[in-house]
Amino acid sequence: MIVSANLARNAAGRLVPSVVNGRPVTGFQGVSVDRPDGRMHGAPIRSCSMYPSDGNKVAESLKSALVRAGLRDGMVISTHHHFRNGDLVAEQVFEIAAELGVRNLVWFPSAVFPCHAKLIRHLESGVIHHIEGSLNGPVGDFASRGNMPGLAVLRSHGSRYRAVQDGEIKIDIAVVAAPECDPFGNMTGARGPSACGVLGFAVADTQYADHVIAVTDNLVPFPCAPWQIAGNLVDQVVLLNQIGDPSQIISGTTQITRSPERLLIADLAAQFVEKSGIMREGWSFQAGAGGTSLAFTIYMRDRMRANGVRASFIRGGSTRYLVEILEEGLTGCILDGQTFDQDGVRSVAVNPKHIMTSPFTSYNYHSKGNIASMLDCALLGATEVDLNFNANVVSHSDGRMLHGIGGWQDALFGKCTILAVPSFRNRVPIIRDQVTTLCGPGELVDVVVTERGIAINPKRQDLIDAARNTDLPIKSLEEIKAIAETLCGGPPQSPSLSEDIVGVVTWVDGTILDSLHKV
Repeated sequence: MIVSANLARNAAGRLVPSVVNGRPVTGFQGVSVDRPDGRMHGAPIRSCSMYPSDGNKVAESLKSALVRAGLRDGMVISTHHHFRNGDLVAEQVFEIAAELGVRNLVWFPSAVFPCHAKLIRHLESGVIHHIEGSLNGPVGDFASRGNMPGLAVLRSHGSRYRAVQDGEIKIDIAVVAAPECDPFGNMTGARGPSACGVLGFAVADTQYADHVIAVTDNLVPFPCAPWQIAGNLVDQVVLLNQIGDPSQIISGTTQITRSPERLLIADLAAQFVEKSGIMREGWSFQAGAGGTSLAFTIYMRDRMRANGVRASFIRGGSTRYLVEILEEGLTGCILDGQTFDQDGVRSVAVNPKHIMTSPFTSYNYHSKGNIASMLDCALLGATEVDLNFNANVVSHSDGRMLHGIGGWQDALFGKCTILAVPSFRNRVPIIRDQVTTLCGPGELVDVVVTERGIAINPKRQDLIDAARNTDLPIKSLEEIKAIAETLCGGPPQSPSLSEDIVGVVTWVDGTILDSLHKV
């Protein structure tokens, strides 16, 4: 389905649809304008008498479990990306759906990776109608070309939890890959031959879905303890040969950069954090698992060590470098929402100060506070930034949606948000007059660090004052933009996009921030 009518301008000046996949929606009204009402959605009430008295919920097969769950046309099916590019569960679910002749399913993943390219055939055949979840790689490219029957709905990790909690989307069947599970359904990602670390992305699904199926390749006697998700939330357990390849959780960008320019960006960001006084005893920060972010983490570790400074907590995705900081005593704990490498998997299994979190505790905007707003600093990336500090993290300058939002929007609410970005990629300047896709309002972006200089949002006079008497290369975004355009031979060309809409970017409160147009 491609939408080109019933559009209205939201508070960010973007044309967005009023109906998405048959559901009325509201356009973005401002960063903190929307105030929710009503009550949270709830899962159906169940009785213990409906389940085996010996606690054994093991089903004969995944197919029989899906049939027993009532799989039928139009249902919402959720899966999770704890294995990142090593997921082996989603493909099996939709193969069974195709075999059973089920059609028009809504796939509700926490994220999509290149390994999910095999599911494109199910979009083409009509088994899957549309995807509501972060798109990535080949599936994102497929949707960008207008090939998906429904609209893509892109949410942050926190907004995904919020959407389930608020009843914006009702999960009919949640299929959770559990590296270790007992017959009752208690499960953990910290142990087993396919250990992936933490299972935080599945928390909302197990709490609110109509039916929950735990799939494991490591069925252990009751109790699987300590568990990360309790079996009381699980309807059925399925034993498979393999649920995922844990070596692939370090896929893609989760490698430290070797680029001299990216290393310079990371170093400048670390210098800014130190010299502006953000780094101090008891501070907290979050950095992702991209190459530049990993380098930043190392540089901050070295500065903390040199200055005798200790962090109160660090927000993960956990990596080897965060684990080193924890084990060296430079932080009180890691609050881990996603495990990005095998060092993180090992640590969360044995270290009580390495703590699993979920998008509810970390990011959920419709809650009584969250960890993200408590951060002193969040270092993030972006594909584009404009002169108003608005940022894009979903599409490239050609308009194709090739990246997920992840926790990016959610982390903007920290006390200082830093975007660490090159001034150009592949001879294309990334600082533009206006971003191709709006994913984060500029009022929440405090600092942009490039290899050509550091720009501070004029709204942050406190940071401007803090950096004034330092040797940091402070410039305006206009100056950095001009330098990049001179080096690249001019400003970037606007992408060739249709007026037809193929997806939407939601804000953390569920309002529609921007539209994604057919390439």
